[in-house]
Amino acid sequence: MEKLDILVLAAHPDDAELSCGGTIAAHIAQGKKVGIIDLTRGELGTRGTPEIRAQEASAAQHMLGVSMRENMGFADGFFVNDEEHQRALIRVLRKYQPEMVLTNALADRHPDHARAAALVRDACFFAGLRKIETEEESKPQQPWRPAKLYHFIQSVYQKPDVVVDISAYWETKMQAIQCFKSQFDSSDTKEPQTFLTTPIFLQFVEARARELGHAIGVAYGEGFNVEKQIGVKSLYDFY
Repeated sequence: MEKLDILVLAAHPDDAELSCGGTIAAHIAQGKKVGIIDLTRGELGTRGTPEIRAQEASAAQHMLGVSMRENMGFADGFFVNDEEHQRALIRVLRKYQPEMVLTNALADRHPDHARAAALVRDACFFAGLRKIETEEESKPQQPWRPAKLYHFIQSVYQKPDVVVDISAYWETKMQAIQCFKSQFDSSDTKEPQTFLTTPIFLQFVEARARELGHAIGVAYGEGFNVEKQIGVKSLYDFY
């Protein structure tokens, strides 16, 4: 087990890259250990297959320099926020003991995103309760609750509570996104064309990043929401 500073828990392969790829790259550059766990294999996606998307996720992992990437194998479109799924996430939270968790949007167009947000939020809380017993390799796990939980902003605009400057890592983010060729490469005419394969989609991704960056006076930004109030020890922690 390698303790992580940041764990990204995302509903689908490519959610992390699209929504917080720049933030991941920025924190890795700061020496933080970052991991990604995809909740589903994205098997309901119009294009590609779970096997192809797994290969693409691995390529994106190496592009970003992420320490580890796993897949929970939850049912795409049909996973629920229940005890079984919560316990599965509790085990990985206790295994990797992240200080911070990044996860899906609190509300969004895709039903899986808000459902994942609620599931991860509940699992993070329950992971800190010592009377919920779990094991890893037949050994009892210790309670662990991440100190911070941030929700990234996806298709539907949410006013962010915090914006991360990703200007220096914009190209890295785009290269990681482009690892998912089955989803974004329009040259494969054997697969159905979707909104994701049109130039408009990646233009939207850039426009959103530019808008959030403009809000804090930089070139590119990624925004996050919180349900718990953000606290600082000094007003100089802001810029």
